[in-house]
Amino acid sequence: MTIKEKAQDLYNMIGQGQLLEGFDKYYADNIVMTEPRGTREGKPTCRDYEVQFLNSVQEFHGMDVSSIAVDEENNVTIVEVAMDITFQDGPRVNMEQVCVQKWEGDKIVHERFYYDNSQG
Repeated sequence: MTIKEKAQDLYNMIGQGQLLEGFDKYYADNIVMTEPRGTREGKPTCRDYEVQFLNSVQEFHGMDVSSIAVDEENNVTIVEVAMDITFQDGPRVNMEQVCVQKWEGDKIVHERFYYDNSQG
C-alpha cells in the first residue's frame, strides 16, 4: 500500500466515524502532532486529545477530502479536508484544514495541521 493509499484509508475511516481506529492503525508511538493551538507528543497524549475532540462533537454532518498530494521521496502526504460539525456547546462550523503527514513505514510520525484558528 502506498502512503497515498494509507492516507486515503485513514480519511475513509474518519469519514465512517472510525477516527480512533484510524489513529490506532496509522499513528506511530512517537507521534508528534502540531497545530495552531500547540504541539502534543507521544501516542497516548495525542490519542487523549482526539478523544477530547470527539467528546466535544454533538453531531458530525460530513467530511470532504478535496485533495491528497504526495511527496514519495520524502514520505509526506498533504491532505486538504473540510468537515461540517456541530459541537456540544451549540455552534455548527465548517472546519477547513490542510494536514501535512510525515510517514515512516506504515505509520505517521509527524502531523501538522494548518487552519484558521480565529473561530475558536
